[in-house]
Amino acid sequence: MKAVMLADIHGNSIALNKVMEEVRSLDGVDEYWFLVDFAAIGHDPIGVLEQISNLSNTRLIRGNTDRYICTDELPWPQFTDVIKDPTLAQLRIQVARSFAWTTGAISAAGWLPWFRKLALEMRLVLPDGSRVLAVHAVPGTDDGSGIDLNISDDDVLKLLSDVETDLVLVGHTHLPLDRTVGNIRVVNPGSISNPFPPDLRGSYAILEADENGYEVNHRRVDYDREAVIKAVQEVNHPALEYITRFMKGENKKDWMK
Repeated sequence: MKAVMLADIHGNSIALNKVMEEVRSLDGVDEYWFLVDFAAIGHDPIGVLEQISNLSNTRLIRGNTDRYICTDELPWPQFTDVIKDPTLAQLRIQVARSFAWTTGAISAAGWLPWFRKLALEMRLVLPDGSRVLAVHAVPGTDDGSGIDLNISDDDVLKLLSDVETDLVLVGHTHLPLDRTVGNIRVVNPGSISNPFPPDLRGSYAILEADENGYEVNHRRVDYDREAVIKAVQEVNHPALEYITRFMKGENKKDWMK
């Protein structure tokens, strides 16, 4: 079997189109696994959702921003943070406007029920018997700091305690990862959109498996980031400045992953 793993699309249909162009050139793709944030913090959430809905053999879970869209929750900073530090008030307003823009677009197009059905995780077994757990951030939650190279082995093991799996697939950090701790392998395909430097290309991964085992290959696809900036400007997106910094490689890991 051959499965394509994609995460953190963030409403960027330009990046997704380029990645899918490459994917369509591959032979024998059996399934598409989305570990996502589908729509928030991007210029074309509906275009992304329509493209995904036209695929067959998809497995979908939710990301933290997908949950925010359904619940009206927001990422940092919270009201309590603003009370402690009033200088965060403007940032809080920007975050709220960004998610209101996306939620409005999704609600008007009739996609909210689809989002509400997304699961927190998925489990499956590969042909060789390897057990797979797919989540957005870490087992049990779609939010938080996630798993990356900076977390100690001991802390990773704490996050993965009692998961009863051999391979954990994650997204959320926007950084590709292939790391084995103990007997558990952790793979992050990286982000389709809103990348962190130094490599700003869209990132995804392919898992190929048979009765003898499996292998994971990470891939990168470049796309027109200036076109993304122009598209964000054309729709008057409230997070224009924030998204532009992503496209130019100027963002650090902060309030809107």
